Amino acid sequence: MKVLVFIKRVVDYNVRVKVRPDGSGVDTGGVKMSINPFDEIALEEALQMREAGTADEVVVVSAGGNECQQQLRTGLAMGADRAIQIDTDKTLQPLSAARAFLALIEQQQPGLVLLGKQAIDDDNNQTGQMLAALWGRPQATNAAEIVINGNSALVTREVDAGLEVLDIDLPAVVTTDLRLNTPRFVKLPDIMKAKKKPLDVVALGELTSHDDTNLQIGQWSPPAQRSKGIMVDDVAGLVGELKNRGLL
Repeated sequence: MKVLVFIKRVVDYNVRVKVRPDGSGVDTGGVKMSINPFDEIALEEALQMREAGTADEVVVVSAGGNECQQQLRTGLAMGADRAIQIDTDKTLQPLSAARAFLALIEQQQPGLVLLGKQAIDDDNNQTGQMLAALWGRPQATNAAEIVINGNSALVTREVDAGLEVLDIDLPAVVTTDLRLNTPRFVKLPDIMKAKKKPLDVVALGELTSHDDTNLQIGQWSPPAQRSKGIMVDDVAGLVGELKNRGLL
């Protein structure tokens, strides 16, 4: 079984994000960029499937300019067999990304598609669902456990009421949550080996002509500054202050 894993280049989760002074976007100058953490979990799960013998090949895919090759090489260093870059200078919105991924799926014919439940830059949580709908295949979102059983998969999801288990036919789309696994640490020898693994480049225009021209981001702004807290002398003072603010 071939597993296709889609990853996104984002600002590292340890970095404090800053908005440009003109409000035109996030300042990424000199900022560390990494694989979206949820996508990294998806890749780790695919690698564990291959090591367990339920997958034969792991292909990692990302959309963007040549800068995203850094994250693809990281995926190769983690253990992916090969990588594909969807070359574009545009920031793809979820629907455009799903259409491009669908075209690549039709070429690659994977048995399973994995991606993170959301990206930490826009938090849309939409691409996986859109991709499954366009592909016409089953989906399972927010996976906390995945068990492959021949031509089907048991996916456990954490929901408000507890755990939900879905039995879905393959091929399918599964989006991953934080508690699925812990991604492996990339070692220097693996980074060197990754330089020799194949990385193919395909232009976005060869996959889809769809453009999210109707969706535009007009302005970016940082969160409002938090006001300073106050000190109270006792519980009565705390209760009185909460009442004054209409919280009790």
